[in-house]
Amino acid sequence: MTYHEFDPRGLIAEAYRIDGISEAECRVIFLDWALARPEGSDEATEISALLHSYGGDAPAHPMTSVLREGLSGAARPRGRQGGRRGRNKAP
Repeated sequence: MTYHEFDPRGLIAEAYRIDGISEAECRVIFLDWALARPEGSDEATEISALLHSYGGDAPAHPMTSVLREGLSGAARPRGRQGGRRGRNKAP
């Protein structure tokens, strides 16, 4: 079986095929997918493509909701927050 280029293991595609899957289970699958992504790839582009490919036919599916949340999270800046340096920054 051939999956979307940004879902080579088919994790996201198979989540859509599981009847009665919960949002919590979708989050675990999404995390597994996210951790396996190649370093340096564009997370927002990949999630958008998967949403377009899989989510259009299933707008009420829990994985669609998780992908949307992931897309909004992809726009947030990454980096370490807090720690000693964060507390000692001059205002």
